[in-house]
Amino acid sequence: MENLPDNKKIILFDGVCNLCDSTVQFIIKRDKKDIFRFVALQSELGEEIIKHIGVDRSKTDSIILYEPGIAYYYKSEAAIKIASVLGGIYTLMNVFSILPKSLSNSIYDYIARNRYKWYGKKDECMIPTPEMKAKFL
Repeated sequence: MENLPDNKKIILFDGVCNLCDSTVQFIIKRDKKDIFRFVALQSELGEEIIKHIGVDRSKTDSIILYEPGIAYYYKSEAAIKIASVLGGIYTLMNVFSILPKSLSNSIYDYIARNRYKWYGKKDECMIPTPEMKAKFL
């Protein structure tokens, strides 16, 4: 995909999920090296990226980390990779990578299945502030 920024990792997220929105805000505040860009799964670009990398939307509906031209990760693996890029204390999440992927994804899926019930849902994707606009594609 040609219109994506060079040397940035793309986080695709559920744009109507309050938990996902809070997570995006959390990452933005801690992304001191300006590594990440964000795209709502529901957006046109989000759909294009999903189609381009061949992710089956029935298998994941929350977070995907896409490193253009390199790889993509979803579910618990995406969360662990994002935390490790943030550095500092967040690298402790790497300890979860020793768990079998089926177990860590089961935990992830349980949270993902209940995220609307626990955290609520918006009617539409959030509108980034002017300061944050550069972080979103």
